[in-house]
Amino acid sequence: MARRYDIVVAGGGLAGLSAALTAGRRGRSVLVASGGVPGGLLLNIERIEGLPGFPDGVAGYELCPAAQEQAEAAGAELTMVGLEGLAPAQGGWSLRTEEGEVEARAVIVATGARFRRLGVPGEERLTGHGVSTCASCDGPLLGGRVAAVVGGGDSALQEALTLAEAGARVLIMHRGERLEAQASYIRRVEAHPGIEIRPTTVVEEIVGGDRVEGVRVRNLAEGEPSELEVAAVFPFIGLEPNATFLEGVAELDRDGRVCVDGAQQTSCPGLFAAGIVRSGATARAVAVAGDGAAAALAADRYLERAP
Repeated sequence: MARRYDIVVAGGGLAGLSAALTAGRRGRSVLVASGGVPGGLLLNIERIEGLPGFPDGVAGYELCPAAQEQAEAAGAELTMVGLEGLAPAQGGWSLRTEEGEVEARAVIVATGARFRRLGVPGEERLTGHGVSTCASCDGPLLGGRVAAVVGGGDSALQEALTLAEAGARVLIMHRGERLEAQASYIRRVEAHPGIEIRPTTVVEEIVGGDRVEGVRVRNLAEGEPSELEVAAVFPFIGLEPNATFLEGVAELDRDGRVCVDGAQQTSCPGLFAAGIVRSGATARAVAVAGDGAAAALAADRYLERAP
């Protein structure tokens, strides 16, 4: 017989852990199907800023395990298997995981997102050999060599600062004329002597043998191609939601994110979404944590009314 819970949370990032903590504190039986090491994309961020109580920021590898401990202390059960599919069932939902079926009266989807790829030659072949999305992991290995960060948003600038603080020389390449990150990040990047910003620039190819050796780029304003010698490439050009398993089950927007109402309920009763997987969500950590709590409270109210 399938195990049955009041609430199953799909995803073990900050939104999912916050939802599990809140639901557990409401007395609900909760399973978190994290789909991997809990923490999600935040786990590799050297310094998460903007969270109340952390004036100097907090490392993702400190915040996320602490959030996991809190959720488990509140009674949530956690498994590292992921959710493979789900379907409405009598009295709730039937969920398919790598370890078999699970039943839930309500489900909170907090599966987050993955980094969007550049989609250029050399990227896939050299991933793990100089192409990376973890500056805190690979920055210390670069020494004084040059790293290219592609993108102009918060993640790109955060990682650029982490690389520069680790001793790398950093080139930020952004297709727009202006950076799109928070003002505090832009000020710090522009003031850092080890960071150079190259606007209206796109990467067309990542070159190298066994490791990254350079990038072929084009200046969109001038139309001129050139090749730059770099030892690593860090693409941060946006996120793609992990919601394809909901196709045909719940409504998705044109970007593939889960559509929800004001109570974070999807088009299906008893199915909620939280964090950056849902339509209209922001990728800020503080908002993601609040999103998870709000979805859990909405699910709790739903269960109170459910037969």
